[in-house]
Amino acid sequence: MVAELRIDVSSVVKELEVALKVLTEARVMSRYRKIVKGKGLEFEDFREYTSSDDASEIDWRASKRSGKLVMRRYKEERDMNVFFVVDVSSSMLFGSTKKLKYEYAAELVAALAHFVLQSGDRVGLVLFSDRIMKYMEPGKGTDHFYVLLKNLLTAKFYGGGCRVSPPLEFLMNSVGEKSMMFLVSDFIGMEDEWQKVMKVVSGKFDGVAVMVRDPRDRSLPKEGGQAVITDPFSEKAILVDTNERDRNEYERFVRMEEEKIRIGFRQSNWDFLEVSTDEEFVMPVIKFLKGRELLLR
Repeated sequence: MVAELRIDVSSVVKELEVALKVLTEARVMSRYRKIVKGKGLEFEDFREYTSSDDASEIDWRASKRSGKLVMRRYKEERDMNVFFVVDVSSSMLFGSTKKLKYEYAAELVAALAHFVLQSGDRVGLVLFSDRIMKYMEPGKGTDHFYVLLKNLLTAKFYGGGCRVSPPLEFLMNSVGEKSMMFLVSDFIGMEDEWQKVMKVVSGKFDGVAVMVRDPRDRSLPKEGGQAVITDPFSEKAILVDTNERDRNEYERFVRMEEEKIRIGFRQSNWDFLEVSTDEEFVMPVIKFLKGRELLLR
């Protein structure tokens, strides 16, 4: 458990405003609508195209008939529940950059949740370590967003081991209709049987796994000498050399572990997004949405 997180709410909101502006300019909203599998849409009417719309959505045949650029307007048959299931275990409280992994993840979740709410869908939140620390039922509106942000920034929820089964099994048993899920974690220290759970969950949820890593998760310092490595869960520490041979061996092991995670999620019918705390998350999110949009055409 940690006493506090280095998150200033006003600073988070300002950074979000910048990220949201970039995401808006990339027309993430229209891409989000396209990638939600199973979202019921019913054609309602045509409307005139505006400069803020995505030009790829222009109906050229209807535009030719009407003599002006028009787009199809759809009526959504139902709203979608979108759950953000976020790892708050001890390993997420590490950081070698200006942000801890969890601080970075909280801003990413807040940005995505903002877009989901703008689309008219409902957002739910689950914070977990080796158990469920906080559950927030799906909801809409500005007030709901700020309650979500407050929960993301509440330090008492952080710390402990990492077990993905409890939150996923809880949602499997409590959510009635098919929903979408963003599972946000570094995926360090998960239980051995995690992939079996993911396969079961993918039958009910449209799942996106978001792996958040710090540069030190993937490489040792290059300065040479010795470094202390501490297990985030047991707090046991070992002293290691950071010579080139040991750095290479460490990096090789991490690459193998990360590839196992990627393959495990993809074999379980989950989409996979990777982000790193030394890079802004905006461009990886846009690239992911573009790629998923193409796959679903």
